[in-house]
Amino acid sequence: MNLSIEPSTRQNNHFENVFIAEEDLQDRTWINCEFIRCNFQGSDLSGNNFIECHFTDCDFTQTKLNGTGFREVVFSNCKINDVNFSVCNPFIFSFSFNECVLDHADFHETNLNKTSFKKCSLIGTNFEETDLTEAIFENCDLDGARFIDSILEKTDFRTAHNFNIDPTLNRLKRSKFSGSNLIGLLQRYKLDVEYN
Repeated sequence: MNLSIEPSTRQNNHFENVFIAEEDLQDRTWINCEFIRCNFQGSDLSGNNFIECHFTDCDFTQTKLNGTGFREVVFSNCKINDVNFSVCNPFIFSFSFNECVLDHADFHETNLNKTSFKKCSLIGTNFEETDLTEAIFENCDLDGARFIDSILEKTDFRTAHNFNIDPTLNRLKRSKFSGSNLIGLLQRYKLDVEYN
């Protein structure tokens, strides 16, 4: 199936094993569509709007998302490496991520209020100046993720690991941590912490 010649608005469609890597697929609207094992790697999805869509086992590595909107979109087991979400449409911007690889993704200055990340790899991901109020990082790897001037109020880090968050550079009021991962808040002090 060639999505580039499909109508500009698609609703209630199911797409499986579609390969459009390194192609342009701009200015389209997708409503309540399901994408399974589709490859968008390196493609240009600028100006698209995805409304209540579900992506499973898809590859978005280095996909361009200039002005792209996402409303109540679910990503499951997807590769989303090196993707810049900071250039998306900020007025249509809500999703959840389940078992995804988002290494080196960029969420700089975005609003991720109440966003759920479950069992995700977020290595080297940029969350600088990002609003993560009430976001959930459930069993996520945050090794090298950057949190500077971020709003982390009521954010749930209880099962997250490998994070390094400086409490003096971020808003952490009522954030949730477990006793076993509090060291991620103390690394700037170079403490030698032992667990008995």
